Formats: sequence, C-alpha cells, structure tokens
Amino acid sequence: MERFSTVVRPYLAISLLIATGLSAHGCGDSATVNPVVELASLSVDPGTLQPAFSGGTTQYSVDLTSSTTTVTVSAQPAVSGDSVTINGQATTSRVITLDPPGSTTVVDISVSESNTSSRAYTVRLVRAGLAGNNSLQSLAVSPGTLAPDFDPNTLAYTSTVASNVGSVTVTCTVQDSNATMTVNGQAATSGQARAITLNGPGQNTTITVTVTGQNGNPKTYFVAVSRGVSNNNNLQGLTISQGTLSPAFRASTTDYTVEVASSVASVGVTPRLQDSDASMTVNGQATSPGQTRTIQLGTPNSTTSIIIIVTAQDGTQKAYTVTVIKAALGGNNNLQSLAVSPGSLDPAFSENTTRYTLNVGSGATGVRVTAILQDTSGTLEVNQQGTPSGQVRTIDLGAPGSTTEVEILAIAPNGNSKRYIVTVNRAAPSADNHLSALTATPGILDPDFTAGTLNYTVDVATDVTSVTVSATKSDPDAVISGDVPNQGEATVQLDGPGTSKDVSVIVTAANGSSKTYRLTVNRAAPSADNNLSALTVSSGVLFPAFAPGRLTYTVTIPSSVRNVTVTATKSDPNAVMAAFGSVIAAAGTPTGQVTVSLGIGTSSSIAITVTAPNGSAKTYRLLISRPFR
Repeated sequence: MERFSTVVRPYLAISLLIATGLSAHGCGDSATVNPVVELASLSVDPGTLQPAFSGGTTQYSVDLTSSTTTVTVSAQPAVSGDSVTINGQATTSRVITLDPPGSTTVVDISVSESNTSSRAYTVRLVRAGLAGNNSLQSLAVSPGTLAPDFDPNTLAYTSTVASNVGSVTVTCTVQDSNATMTVNGQAATSGQARAITLNGPGQNTTITVTVTGQNGNPKTYFVAVSRGVSNNNNLQGLTISQGTLSPAFRASTTDYTVEVASSVASVGVTPRLQDSDASMTVNGQATSPGQTRTIQLGTPNSTTSIIIIVTAQDGTQKAYTVTVIKAALGGNNNLQSLAVSPGSLDPAFSENTTRYTLNVGSGATGVRVTAILQDTSGTLEVNQQGTPSGQVRTIDLGAPGSTTEVEILAIAPNGNSKRYIVTVNRAAPSADNHLSALTATPGILDPDFTAGTLNYTVDVATDVTSVTVSATKSDPDAVISGDVPNQGEATVQLDGPGTSKDVSVIVTAANGSSKTYRLTVNRAAPSADNNLSALTVSSGVLFPAFAPGRLTYTVTIPSSVRNVTVTATKSDPNAVMAAFGSVIAAAGTPTGQVTVSLGIGTSSSIAITVTAPNGSAKTYRLLISRPFR
C-alpha cells in the first residue's frame, strides 16, 4: 500500500493541475461543452415521415396523394438560438407547393450554430400520380333487375319493367372516389340515386353511365330498360247525348241499353280510354279518346247498336255494346221538364210524377210556367191553352190566401195524354205590423228599442231645435204613416226650450192591422246656473277663500303693485258675465277678465254679475286695497 500511495500521488497532483488550467480557459467539465448540432423535431402536414424522425437521421421521404397540392414543413433546433432554414429561407415552418402528380419535391432543411457548424436534412415529398381507375364499384336499377349480374368489366346490361312503370332510379358507385361520373350526360354523385323517365310502354330507354378516371380516361356503361306492353283494353267512361245508359257505366260492364223518344234522329256517343296507349273504334270508325261520334238512329220503334271496340297495346280487344231503343211513333206523352217561377216545385220534377205544389208569397200575383215535351212532335196545353213546347205561359193567381191549380196536358202524337197538376198556394196577407228598428238623432231612446215596446222618451239639450226619427219596417210590405212617412225617416221640429213633443209612427201590416209607436221628445229648459266655478286675482289673496255660493271678498295687494287682474270662470259656459256695465264673457266663452289700477293708500270695488241662460242673475263683489306701505 505504501508503494501505491507514493506512486499515485504525483499523478493526482499533475491531473489536478491540468484540470485547474483548463477551467481557467473556459473549457471546463462536460456541462460547458457544445452539444451536437441537430434538429429536435421535424414534421410534414399532411404526411408521415419515413423513417420516423430521429435527430441523427438526415434523409426522409413522405408519400402523398395525387390530390394533395401543398404541405407544411416544420423544424425545430435542438439548441435554442441555433438557426433553421427550409429551402434556403430562415424559418421553422414553411408551406411547400408540390410538383405535379407523379413527381417528387425535395425539401432541404439546415440547422446551424453560431460558429458555422451545421447539419443538413433532406425530405423527399413523393406525390402519387393520377389514377386511371374509371370502373364502377356497383350499379343498380329500381324497379328491375340487371341482366347479366353487375361486373365492373361488363359494360352493357338490360332490365325489364312492367308497362305501368313510368320511371326508374339508377344508383352507381365508383371504385375510385376521385373519379367523376355522369348519368345520361348529367353530372352525378357516387352512391346517389338518379330518377330516369322511361319512354312509353313497349319502348326501350337507354341509360348511359360514364366514369372518368383522374387521368381523364372515360368508361361508359349502358343499361337498356325495356318497358312492357300494356294489356289495358278498358274504357274510362262512356256518355250518350240522349237518354240514360242502363245500367250505369262501369269499366267491367260491356252491354248497355238506352231508350229515346221517337222524335230523336241521332245520338252522340263519347267514349274515354283508361290507357292512352290503347286505341278504339266506334262502329268501325277510329275514334280518339273523348271524341264524340254521331250515330244516326232508325225509324220509330227500332233499335240501333253502337259497338265500341278497345284494342290494348298488346293487341287484346274488348267490345262494348250500346243498344239504343227508339220509342214507337206517337206513344210518348211525357214531359221532359217542368219549371214554375217564382218558387220551387215540391217534389222536384220527375216525368212520372204528375202532382206538385208551389208556395208563393202574398205579394205574388202570377206565376210563369215552362213545360218541355220529350216528344216534340206531340202537343201541349197549359190551362187548356195550346202552348208550344218550351214556351213560357203566365198564369194569374187569386187573392192572397187563395189556391190556384195549373193544368199541363202533354198529348202524344197518337192522342194519348198525360195530365200534370201544379197547385199554387198564395200566402195570406202578412199581419206583421212591427218595427225592426227605431232611432232619434240626436238623442237616445229610453227604454232601449224592442219591437214589442211602443212608448219611448228622448231627452235633448235646450239648444236642440229638431230631431231626425228613423223607423225600419219588419215586413217590407207593411206601410209606415203618422209623423214619419213610408220612406221611414222624418225631421221633426221641436217647440221652445222646456217643452215636449210627441212623435207617432204608425205601422200598418199587409192585412190591415196597425200598431203605433210613440216618442216623447223632451227639450231641456234653459239653465238657471248663474254661479262662478273659479275666481282668482293676479296679486294678493282672496279673503275668504273662493266658494261658488260666497259673493263678497276682500283682497289686499302689496304697496308696490299698481295693477290687479281679476279672472272669473262661469259654471255654465252659456251664461253671460259682465263687469263695470260691460260684458266680459259672452255665452259660449267660459272665462272673463277685468283689470283695475290703484293708487297708494286707495281701494277699488269690482262687481261681476253672472246672468244664467234663463235670465236669473248673481253678483260677486271684490274690495281691493293698496296700502301705503
């Protein structure tokens, strides 16, 4: 041990000396030695570095899609204060514009310290080339089924739908989401259904789907949709101009009969198709849907067949037959229609109903009868007067409350006749002698008007000289008389103030009964109000305080005040107010004033006289004093 100590100590001393010298020159322990120049982080957005970042790795690559046009490169130094450049620009983050699809863009990153030591990093941005995928992932048509089954490499398909299918939807999905697509020349979205209108039954409709890859190469798929042929050979409707189909039309019923009068020479038949693609003939003549064909009929007592053949699009046919039965000559004694005005027949007219009633008002003095024969070769009588078919005949009625019978005789050409009777009941005269409204202007009826109340009062002001009375009849056929004419309105002049005026309104019903309504209009007497409602002075204070019933007051004003104005307000604006023998407020003027001047140590007496509209007067007196001091 002693040997070892002797030998080691010199070396320890030398080592300590060297360490001390190095420390003095700034090259101390490892904490003061510059670290390696490198990056602390490096990233590309979007994108992923390959390999993963490490400060000692300087070469990287990033794979990008063809649709990516720019990326952001970010780099941070390991030591704060070191500088970073990206493609020669001093920055820690820079947007890099990529070269075209299929190319590589190189980005150079340099990190440097102040003594010029540096390290270079390289990132290769590899942008994918444009894809040439122009295939469909799927193709479907609804309704319908593709034949053959869909395959991306099969371009032509067929699909069959029923004849009543007017449209289909086609749904296509592309394999490459960056590819574009059109359906029948119109831009379409992958996976989105597109409605296609089909051509008519029995026709084909071709649907084209074109997919264009990113590189611009197109591929077109074809779907031929075959719409079936219709077998609909039904009529939608069938009408005839004369007579009535029996039974009523139904598409499934093919045989009908129609009876017409012997005078009918032809009928018009109008068929309509359920399927517009079908066709039809009427007695062998091609006929459009809704077109009317005129069919000539045979002699009286004969039948005529009308045959409508409907041919469906697939060639199948259905025949509808209408047998028109024409009546024997001269046997038809029916009316086609019967109308009486005013009023309505009860029951409603039917050729087989021969008795009717008609109720009219008491004011109706006649009715108009219009009868039309089914067989216009027959004859017609109204109350035994020969009348052409369709001509209006006026029949006079009896007195109100009476009944009149009207006879219509329809005579067939062979002499057979049918009698129709209309019993016309004319209402008895009305007994309505009420008013429905009664007013007086100005004024208010007391009590409120009711038809059953006959006596009313109306109070008006003393200055009202007339009222307008308006009366409305409940029955327009009644008559108004008395102080109000039948027009229902009159202006009634009133007597002097404080008087009453009676106004009578007589209502006579159509049956002669009458009722009298009376209004008593009370015109108010002139007012006896000769009071003041207010009395004030421009200086000083009234003593005692003003009251309408207090007539005498005193006022003391300051010695410095010379002029005093007295203002008085009438309780009734229509009264007259005077002072010192002159009117200071005429009727209609509510307020008046009077001014006096006083010397020092003097007083003045003011008398204000208020004369009511009825002539009664009242005098208010004020003694105003101005002291020496």
